[in-house]
Amino acid sequence: MNKTILALTVLFSFVFSNSSVQAKDVIVEIYKKKFIPSEVTIEQGDRVIWKNIETRQYHNVWFKQLDQEEPGYFFPDESYQKQFNQVGSFAYECGPHPQMTGNVTVIKTVK
Repeated sequence: MNKTILALTVLFSFVFSNSSVQAKDVIVEIYKKKFIPSEVTIEQGDRVIWKNIETRQYHNVWFKQLDQEEPGYFFPDESYQKQFNQVGSFAYECGPHPQMTGNVTVIKTVK
């Protein structure tokens, strides 16, 4: 009987501990000097991955409100990623191409 109770306790602990929400990756492509899509809405803990699919052009993703210095560039077939743990709206631009703008809106995790 004690082994049965122990087994059930372990089983319930496993089931309920694994019921947490998994973070997601959201892809933003960079093509023809545009962020596609330029605006995304994600949940806390999700990650955005910017993929440069240009053939020759370098870019970066600069959150001026968060970063004091312009970040390094990434080139065709390279990517940049950032995980968002705080709720809010985060505008960004491409440093070398300031006409390229985007926004990440982070909402509270939905269970």
